[in-house]
Amino acid sequence: MAATAEITEALIRDNINRAVSDVFKTMLGRTPTFCSQGESLQGKALAPSDRPQVVGTVGFIGDCNGLIYLHLDLAFAKACTCHLLGMTDKELELAGDEVINDAIGELTNMTVGSFKNALCDAGYPCKLTIPSILRGTNFSIEPISSAVRHIYYFDCAEHRVIADILMKSDE
Repeated sequence: MAATAEITEALIRDNINRAVSDVFKTMLGRTPTFCSQGESLQGKALAPSDRPQVVGTVGFIGDCNGLIYLHLDLAFAKACTCHLLGMTDKELELAGDEVINDAIGELTNMTVGSFKNALCDAGYPCKLTIPSILRGTNFSIEPISSAVRHIYYFDCAEHRVIADILMKSDE
C-alpha cells in the first residue's frame, strides 16, 4: 500500500497523545494530561535519576520502523498493576515484580498498538514486536544515529509518564 500521509511531528504527537489518553482512560480510569514535548537529552536520564523506573518497550516494523519506550516510576507502575489486576498493595507485594512487568508490558503493548494503528491508517502498514521491560534508576537510552527521537511528557494521577519514540523510515 502506498503511503498516503507524510509522517510529521504533528502526526506523531497527536497519535501518541491519543494512544496514551485512550489506553490510560480505558484501562486505568485515569486521564493523562499532555504536558510538553521534550528535547533529545544525550546521555541524560529522561526521568529523575533517584526514582526507580519501570520502562515498557514495544517496537513496530513494516513500512515504518521504530520503538516506543513508556516510562513510569515504580510507584505508579505498582498502582497501575493493582488497578489492572484488581489486586491490593499487599497482594502485589506477595506476587512480586514479574506481575508488575507483565502489567506494564501489556499497558505498553496496548499504547503502541493504538499508535501503530494510526500509522497503518496513514498508509504505513506495520506490525508490533513483543514487549520487553527495563527497570532501574539513573539510566538513559541512546538511539542510533539514523533514528529520529520524539519525547513526550504526560501527567497522570500526580505521576509523570514519558513516551520516548525512536523512528526510522524505510525511505
